[in-house]
Amino acid sequence: MRHFGHIAPEERQRLFYREPCVFTADSPARVLAAALGATLYSPATRPHLADDVVKQAGRGVVSMVLCLEDSIDDAEVVGAEENLVRQFADLAGRPKSDGLPLLFVRVREPGQIPDLVRRLGASVRLLSGFVLPKFTEERGVPFMEALAAAESASGRRLFAMPVLESPGLLYLESRRETLEGISRVVDKYRDRVLALRLGVTDFCSAYGLRRAPDMTAYDVQIVASVIADVVNMLGRSDGTGFTVTGPVWEYFRVQERMFKPQLRRSPFQEGEVEELRQALIEHDLDGLLREIALDRANGLLGKTCIHPSHVPAVHALSVVSHEEYSDAQDILRPERGGGGVLRSAYTNKMNEVKPHRAWAERTLQRAEVFGVANEDIGFVELLAAALPA
Repeated sequence: MRHFGHIAPEERQRLFYREPCVFTADSPARVLAAALGATLYSPATRPHLADDVVKQAGRGVVSMVLCLEDSIDDAEVVGAEENLVRQFADLAGRPKSDGLPLLFVRVREPGQIPDLVRRLGASVRLLSGFVLPKFTEERGVPFMEALAAAESASGRRLFAMPVLESPGLLYLESRRETLEGISRVVDKYRDRVLALRLGVTDFCSAYGLRRAPDMTAYDVQIVASVIADVVNMLGRSDGTGFTVTGPVWEYFRVQERMFKPQLRRSPFQEGEVEELRQALIEHDLDGLLREIALDRANGLLGKTCIHPSHVPAVHALSVVSHEEYSDAQDILRPERGGGGVLRSAYTNKMNEVKPHRAWAERTLQRAEVFGVANEDIGFVELLAAALPA
């Protein structure tokens, strides 16, 4: 797998100063955590789920969650589990199964984890782990114990992605205690926790809220406060933190071919940039783009997605710009180990070595998996390339 691996090699050479790296499901956890990108959710009830997974892999998706929880009716769980086992067997029997996305299953209860791993049999080799809903200390311990047992029984490395979405995390009077409990559990099982995911829809539900398509999660102050506290306690860059992924974007009305020709015109003529901007707004992408930018500014990496049309935008905005890469390299040069201040190579900012070091390290980690754009390549060109043909 590699980001932008679905586009032609010559096109990647045009776009990238440094191309995204190749990785597999067996790559180090630090690489996989950074590489999750747009994690696409799909109900496990879909009758042609195996075909869907293959199709999305061909469109640039590198991580998917097959959901047995909120996306399906309570009465569908048994049938969904059976379907999941069948679809994994189908995928395992295909000739290019090594090129599939990282596959995770979102379960409801701890007991589903060892049961599903047993039923998957040999096709468990395609499974990267489980998404654990409504994660708290009380609920988290049984989930993590079940994961450890399933991993031992199968001989397959399995990761957890806890979803932070419980009311105890939202309510002010219980937030600190809840966060401290979550911190204890994920720290104990650190080697198995790939990333922490935010369940913003559940947060909004507790207060009867729903953000409009022209608003981001950060415009809903009660949600923004939770994100800030989660990053504060669980997203630190001192070695104690975890990758925290961005919240789901709920809106989609994208017919990609309607604005893809506009994206293909580069450089733009006068008026075409505004024309493109209006097209993105009309297709409900303007709010998504702003939210992705705010995710990055607030320390989040990757994003939960419920529609394939969101994936190209998330990936295009995850590519490291040539300017960011230049700054990060300058800051991390060995001779800068003693600190100091230097003018950026782009001569437009101050790079202060010690305070900016953690930022630079994270930037180079993102550059490894998403690549570095050429100096004259921006978001529009990357988005155009990421869109399916």
